[in-house]
Amino acid sequence: MALLEVKNLSISFGGLRAVSAFDVTIEKGQLYGLIGPNGAGKTTVFNLLTGVYKPDEGIIRLDGEDITRKKSIEINKAGIARTFQNIRLFKELSVLDNVKSGLHNHYRYSTLSGILRLPSYFKVEKQMNEKAMEILKVFDLDGEADFKASNLPYGKQRKLEIARALATEPKLLLLDEPAAGMNPNETAELMETIKFVRDQFQMTILLIEHDMKLVSGICEELTVLNFGEILSQGETKTVLNDPKVVAAYLGE
Repeated sequence: MALLEVKNLSISFGGLRAVSAFDVTIEKGQLYGLIGPNGAGKTTVFNLLTGVYKPDEGIIRLDGEDITRKKSIEINKAGIARTFQNIRLFKELSVLDNVKSGLHNHYRYSTLSGILRLPSYFKVEKQMNEKAMEILKVFDLDGEADFKASNLPYGKQRKLEIARALATEPKLLLLDEPAAGMNPNETAELMETIKFVRDQFQMTILLIEHDMKLVSGICEELTVLNFGEILSQGETKTVLNDPKVVAAYLGE
C-alpha cells in the first residue's frame, strides 16, 4: 500500500481553478518532488494535504486512511508534518523549546502536575529534553540548543523548522522550498541532511523546490505543475528531459 494516494484533487478560488484533477501516489520511504513555476499551485497542494484548504473534489488517503476533510490538527496527528516557504518558528523561544513544541503529541503530563511541578512533570520534561537533543544533533544544532531561535543564522533557522516538524514523528514530511534563500554551500549541506533524515528515520518526504540541482540530486520521482494542472510526472530524469517541462518550466 502506498503511503499517500491523492486522486482528482481540485479547488477553485473565486471561479479560478487553482488546482485541477491532481493525482499522485507516493510510496513509503520515497523522496518525491513537486515543482513548477510561481503560481502553478504547488503550495495550494500542500495546503490541501494539510487541511488548510478543503478541496472541491477529490480524495486524500494517508496510509489507507481518508483524511480529505479532516482538520489540520487531526491531519498532523494522523502523520503529516510540514515546513513553510516563509519560516515559521517560535522566534522568542529557544532552539530546544522549538523542537519540544513538536513533541507534545507524544509526551503528556496532566495540567495539575505541570502547575504543582509534580515528579511526573519533571520525568516527562526530562524525556522531552533528551528526545529534542537527539533530533537537534541530526541537524548539528545541539550546540545552539539554548539560543533564541531568532538569533540563529538563516540557514540554521531553516534546519530548525525541519527539526521541529520531524519532532512530531510524522509518516510524511512536507518541505516547502527548504533551500529558499540559502547559498550554494548551505544548499549542498541541506541535500545531505534531507537524505540522511529519509534514511535514518525511514521518512517519506515530499518537497516543493525551485533549485534544480537539489531536485535532481535527491528526488526519485517528480510531478511538474503548470497553471494548476499536471504537466509531467514520473522518474526525475525522465521528467526533467520532457520537452513540455523544458519549454514551460526550465525555459531552455
